[in-house]
Amino acid sequence: MNMGDLGKMLPAEPPAGDIALELCALSKVYQLKRGMFKAPVPLKAVNDVSLRLYRGETLGLVGESGCGKSTLAKMLLGLLEPSSGNVLINGQEVDPTRRRENARHIQPIFQDPYSSLNPRKTVAQIVGLPLKLHGIGNAAEQERKVREILDLVGMPERTYGQYPNQLSGGQRQRVAIARALILRPDILICDEPTSALDVSVQAQILNLLLDLKAEFGLTYLFISHDLGVVEHLVDRVAVMNKGSIVELQSREKIFSDAQHPYTRMLLASALTPDPGRGIPELAAAA
Repeated sequence: MNMGDLGKMLPAEPPAGDIALELCALSKVYQLKRGMFKAPVPLKAVNDVSLRLYRGETLGLVGESGCGKSTLAKMLLGLLEPSSGNVLINGQEVDPTRRRENARHIQPIFQDPYSSLNPRKTVAQIVGLPLKLHGIGNAAEQERKVREILDLVGMPERTYGQYPNQLSGGQRQRVAIARALILRPDILICDEPTSALDVSVQAQILNLLLDLKAEFGLTYLFISHDLGVVEHLVDRVAVMNKGSIVELQSREKIFSDAQHPYTRMLLASALTPDPGRGIPELAAAA
């Protein structure tokens, strides 16, 4: 049995529940130019991906860099139009031309909080901007909401008038989380939200995400290449390789009895906190 055959052996979905986010045969194909006299070559960044994300769960999406994770995230957010297939939020198909409406239901938390925050705006202005764009409340109500959400994510009041370059990496990510939550969305797309942070700060942000999920009943798609983080946070894991989902299992099943060779390779190459085990063989060979 080859890897392609195993990639089709995705398990049945978990017990039926409310579907928050559904991907239906989603694909993205780029045409790569090869020169003036040669025909473009198609590159499938995302290839026929179908997934269901149930309300209140955290689904981990893992795979090496370049496998299509971020391209998939951009299509979910309406930032990139699919070549084929569609995305449904709460049973309604996403229209990329209606970004404001989509933003009320789904929001991103990006990898690098420094580059995703406007350096010319204060913390309070950054977090409050979505309220102004959507015309939610008057100035006093907007200020109250901003203060409430910043307090909830653990930002001291003294930071409200500061700019992103005056904050630590962990504080900037808390601001990004506050901005994502200010519209009270149903779903958060977390694209490597802790990979740019120190290890000690990573744990704080992960615990904050867990607390917020319980507080607001959020649904997460957590995109990461860090299997240690995924094991700590998610309910199910989808493994992506070359634009396709090759395995979809519960967290326990993935880490105890992975079926696909690519999944087993990812697990074998992960670094461990035990220095006595040395460098994984696959990582060393690469």
